[in-house]
Amino acid sequence: MPSANIQPVPRHFLPADFTVTTWENLSTYFQQLLDRNINSLTDLEQWLKDNSELEAVISEEVCWRQIRMTCDTENKAYEEAFNYFYTDIAPQMQPIADKLHRKLIECPFTASLDQANYFTYLRSVKKNIELFREENIPLFSELSVMQQQFGQIAGKMTVTVNEKEYTLQQAAKFLESSDRTLREEVYRKVQERRYQDKDTLNSLFNQLLERRHQVALNAGFANFRDYKFKELGRFDYTPEDCSNFHQSIREHVVPLVKKIYEAQQKAIGVDKLRPWDMEAEPEGVKPLRPFEQGNELIEKTITVFEKLHPFFADCLKQMEQMGRFDLDSRKGKAPGGYNMPLAETGAPFIFMNAAGTIDDVTTMVHEGGHAIHSFLTHPLALTGFKEYGSEIAEVASMAMELFSMEYWDVFFPDKEELKRAKFKQLERVLTILPWIARIDAFQHWIYENPKHTVEERGAYWLQLAEQYTTGLIDYSGLEKYRPNEWQRQLHLFEVPFYYIEYGIAQLGAIGLWMQFKQNPQQALDNYMKALSLGGMRTLPELYQAAGLTFDFSSAHIKTLMHFVQQEMEMVTI
Repeated sequence: MPSANIQPVPRHFLPADFTVTTWENLSTYFQQLLDRNINSLTDLEQWLKDNSELEAVISEEVCWRQIRMTCDTENKAYEEAFNYFYTDIAPQMQPIADKLHRKLIECPFTASLDQANYFTYLRSVKKNIELFREENIPLFSELSVMQQQFGQIAGKMTVTVNEKEYTLQQAAKFLESSDRTLREEVYRKVQERRYQDKDTLNSLFNQLLERRHQVALNAGFANFRDYKFKELGRFDYTPEDCSNFHQSIREHVVPLVKKIYEAQQKAIGVDKLRPWDMEAEPEGVKPLRPFEQGNELIEKTITVFEKLHPFFADCLKQMEQMGRFDLDSRKGKAPGGYNMPLAETGAPFIFMNAAGTIDDVTTMVHEGGHAIHSFLTHPLALTGFKEYGSEIAEVASMAMELFSMEYWDVFFPDKEELKRAKFKQLERVLTILPWIARIDAFQHWIYENPKHTVEERGAYWLQLAEQYTTGLIDYSGLEKYRPNEWQRQLHLFEVPFYYIEYGIAQLGAIGLWMQFKQNPQQALDNYMKALSLGGMRTLPELYQAAGLTFDFSSAHIKTLMHFVQQEMEMVTI
């Protein structure tokens, strides 16, 4: 069994006390690597290790700067440190990094490297060489800084309920109340607060769009969609495959979501579903409250992971000892949640905005799955080997959501509450898929039509609503909010095109869960085997290692959806 007693990657190339402060103190190590003679395969392997060490040190430094800034968006020193790296250090680093890539590919000994382990790494290096353009360097610097502005804007959003101030994440728990008047009040306040910043966010997005399109043109692509497919290393599927995925979701998932909403309407006894009714509990049923504070969430998750596999729990314990959690929602904190891998010290950092809801449990075990992935890949020899695609990364997290349900009695000791919690999670497995397809389809249109106006963007978002929603929710009187509701999805601002991966991975996660239902130990072994490979195999090969087929065809989706339906029926027995 792997050990969670993670140790930092030992330094042999850089001084033990070296920290990244300026380009001047960093550049000498890049230059040493560039100037070094490589006269044998052994020399090349050592050169790769030293290059990997440099990459790990820089990566960890950048990640910490982002962590600090997202944990406290109002701290100007954190913001300046983050911006300084991307405006002063990164632009000077990128040209010499490209030269190092070329040095590797042109080296006569590279062909002698073990191709089984180096194929995907070298493929990625070649891809980076193909995409590199000097003229994109200042654009990347601008984009890195601008993308973080979304978190700063959203982090300031609060509403007042019962004379108390809440972040939007905290306010969401009121939408579970059986008091419909309260739900409507809170929903309207949240929408109005977002509406206040709609123009600011549209302006920010327009600037991001303009620069992203120029990056694509500079690199010889017709649009940013095509550029991003290459940059993300989507070697195993195409835009057409994505379009087929969208169609399959419309065919096989939207009808199931409609049934879920019809059941919700009946359960809460309303003539028409309004958007503030979707999370509501029936009269007399208290909302699920699995924990109160972030420290309780950590401890309960560790207990769940211990029951699932002791190694999983040990990983979280190690992170807790190292102070690698910031879970509670608060004003001035960026929205969302993430697991941030830390390449040198190994143990990642989990960030989220917990408010005591079942969604927070899902987020915690989701990010916990990412954390397990980080631990399992830490022993790999090169930093580049640990750079796996998001399609397998999200299998790690989404499968953990489903595996962990087996022991959710830790959060919900009452049997009826446990049933409700599991049922809600399985509902979410289905209801999230149309949203994923809609966000992805939206991005394809945005970047294939970069000259569109704000009004056209909002109109297309509403057009997609007709395809990916059920038509059961009455938005009368709320029309002004709807064209901009996409703005709550931070991925559109911060990590463009990172979204369909959730859908592809959800299919893989369901496949692993099917295995788990048949043979839990085998499923967990397959899960850990695949994750331990990092990015050293192609995506289909990683899925194969997990006992899965890389398949998001209509027929496969239909089969998986049928399985989830059966499991939902069993939960209610």
